[in-house]
Amino acid sequence: MVILDGGLATHLEALGADLRDELWSAKLLMENPSVIRQAHLDYFTAGAEVATTASYQASIPAFVRRGLTAGEAEKLILASVRLATEARESYGMGTVAAGIGPYGAYLANGAEYTGDYDLDEDGLTDWHRDRWHILAGSGADLLACETIPSYPEARALKRLLAETPGMRAWVSFSCRDGEHINDGTPLAEAAELFADDPRVIAVGVNCTAPRHIPSLIGRLRSKPVMVYPNSGETWDARNRRWLGLADPVEFGAAAAGWQEAGAAFVGGCCRTTPEHIRRIREHLSSA
Repeated sequence: MVILDGGLATHLEALGADLRDELWSAKLLMENPSVIRQAHLDYFTAGAEVATTASYQASIPAFVRRGLTAGEAEKLILASVRLATEARESYGMGTVAAGIGPYGAYLANGAEYTGDYDLDEDGLTDWHRDRWHILAGSGADLLACETIPSYPEARALKRLLAETPGMRAWVSFSCRDGEHINDGTPLAEAAELFADDPRVIAVGVNCTAPRHIPSLIGRLRSKPVMVYPNSGETWDARNRRWLGLADPVEFGAAAAGWQEAGAAFVGGCCRTTPEHIRRIREHLSSA
């Protein structure tokens, strides 16, 4: 069992960061990189074995839209890996996964929750390519392709994997229910794209309600299974607030069930914290 980290943005906000920006946590690569390093270290200390970098929303087009040059944007993307690596070195062990978020994160209009894109597979391949190659050459241990809501986007990432044959990756989809990714494609069909690719170490789901995880695990068979769902709270888009409560103890207990169902990698996504990861570690250690 590999324990992943939790919600980076959630913990950055707990550390005092204001992320009300379309760049989200990536804006701190410009404004306050040290707090990103601290967040990674806090997750390692809580029991995580993997630090996923603050590059989810850190694309060249996003930084250029903010007024930076492409060269400046590339340096910031590389900085996301450096900060996670420094945290790993401070802690003494761990894996650095370079986060590759979906095209929808750049759009900043909620499209990562629907897969409703204005680009086809060729366009998505071209859009992802620059950041993909920057992160593949960054020194990160692997690429974390996460929150993928769209079958054409998954196909685009598969094409990019072929361009970096020496790089390992995981692929994690965002799902709308217990069977389908967000654009309506069956998860089993989307996952099958990577079944025969030795560079893909795991396939799974993230940014998904935890109640769907047991069913989704049952649809993932060809690779080691990865799950890192949201806390269980729900987002009220109209009032821009989270509703409900997220109990880290219950989340940790649920993680033990996910392991028993077949998950080999477990962590958290939106609204999860180092305490959620600590509880996962406690429950899996006692399982």
